[in-house]
Amino acid sequence: MTQDEMKRQAAEAALDYVQGGVVGVGTGSTVNHFIDFLAQVKGRIEGAVSSSEASTQRLRARGIAVFDLNSVGSLSLYVDGADEANHRLELIKGGGGALTREKIVAAASDRFVCIADESKLVEVLGRFPLPVEVIPMARSYVARELVKLGGTPVWRENFVTDNGNVILDVAGLAIHQPKELEQRVNNIPGVVTVGLFALRPADRLILGSQSGARQVEAMAV
Repeated sequence: MTQDEMKRQAAEAALDYVQGGVVGVGTGSTVNHFIDFLAQVKGRIEGAVSSSEASTQRLRARGIAVFDLNSVGSLSLYVDGADEANHRLELIKGGGGALTREKIVAAASDRFVCIADESKLVEVLGRFPLPVEVIPMARSYVARELVKLGGTPVWRENFVTDNGNVILDVAGLAIHQPKELEQRVNNIPGVVTVGLFALRPADRLILGSQSGARQVEAMAV
């Protein structure tokens, strides 16, 4: 079974959590499968709040209404992917560059269901370079501060976020204390947000695997 087929498994299994109302929808290849499955049951929901322009276009192309988060308030469900997840369901996200809007929608949602293929589950976060969204004028300053934290930041050239900012991808980190690192990076002036989802982790992780989709609950600390 291919990685893409495992992503499709996880995306389809997430439909079990769709109970109506407005659904928060993330960004990325696994979420694209979820949007396609969601279109098959769109009569069950009022519409969606999207975390990126790309997802908004895909949702609308499939006849799903897209609302502004300001107009709907809190959401009962948010479905999104991840670049890495640990057993506490703390995540690295932002490979697609939508981390800030993803973090906002996740924070506004009662339940966050993360969908991924089984390769994304790791013991320690950090093998995937950690994305940090940065105000353009602060790029060099923030990069120097990230070096002090032990990372090797690389500017994601020729990429601008939906918010008009730039991304630094930080390699070389073994993130044993994700909550603490999330707070430290977010406190650097010029950082919009860091792609660590530890202060608000996922509530449930659905992994596509060779033996089918499986549900993972957070391991007790």
